[in-house]
Amino acid sequence: MADITAGMVKELREKSGAGMMDCKTALTETGGDMDAAVDWLRTKGLAKAAKKAGRVAAEGLVGVVAEGNSGALVEVNSETDFVARNENFQKMVTAIAETAKEAGGDLDKLLAATYPGSSKSVQDYVTEAIGTIGENMTVRRTAAISVDNGVVVPYVHNQVVPGLGKIGVLVALESAGDKDKLAELGKQIAMHVAATSPLALSPEDLDADIVERERAVLIAEAKESGKPDNIIEKMIEGRIRKFYQEVVLLAQTFVIDGENTVEQAVKKAEGDIGAPVSVVGFVRYTLGEGIEKEEADFAAEVAAAAKG
Repeated sequence: MADITAGMVKELREKSGAGMMDCKTALTETGGDMDAAVDWLRTKGLAKAAKKAGRVAAEGLVGVVAEGNSGALVEVNSETDFVARNENFQKMVTAIAETAKEAGGDLDKLLAATYPGSSKSVQDYVTEAIGTIGENMTVRRTAAISVDNGVVVPYVHNQVVPGLGKIGVLVALESAGDKDKLAELGKQIAMHVAATSPLALSPEDLDADIVERERAVLIAEAKESGKPDNIIEKMIEGRIRKFYQEVVLLAQTFVIDGENTVEQAVKKAEGDIGAPVSVVGFVRYTLGEGIEKEEADFAAEVAAAAKG
């Protein structure tokens, strides 16, 4: 019997798009013959994924899970919203989100983890599902957040089923106070995050490049006024503060009351919660953000399908 090496399995995976264990089985069944192994996978319907792997997957679902002081998010993409409404796809995203809690925000670790109720990895399970469902699907990203003493609160905007939707948020609050009341505050902040999409928790957390780009634009605009440099400098500092109020969570006007900043609202809630409260962090995923979607010509697709 031929010795099936990891390199052979990797090569077959790249050729076929099939799962790792399926590739190993195919090579074993065919005595290590690569071409025969590809044919073996095709006869089993396991090589279908290869033709679909290059297609843009920008639809799908964001999955959110949280329990007590920790939580995780995942984004699992499909090519069409039709598949995202499929019950089996939804169950798969839910299972992957549950698995993500143990991955701690590490995508490679999540993909290598065992898919619940099976002997396959998450990656292999998804690859097999591509062949079954007939669309390219990818586990695009994952994040996790936790606190030592407090709560992590989930929120899904316009959720399709519990824990799944197109915008998912986690908010982490640290406090020794009443956990139920703390969770209520966290839910409100999570809803705020979903609505305003802040870039960072505080000015110190903002990407320095983003701040410098904004400053450069403001300087160019201010110089058009013809005012002296010392006046321009004061103008810029004032506008940067306004920029922070627009993109920094703690400095934003709290959408729940429309009056206080988020930081002020948290401070006011401390009396009811019974202890100081600190917003430790947040994560917000919007489905498909940053993916370049192909503009489909529906008429051309129908014509091509008619020609077979």
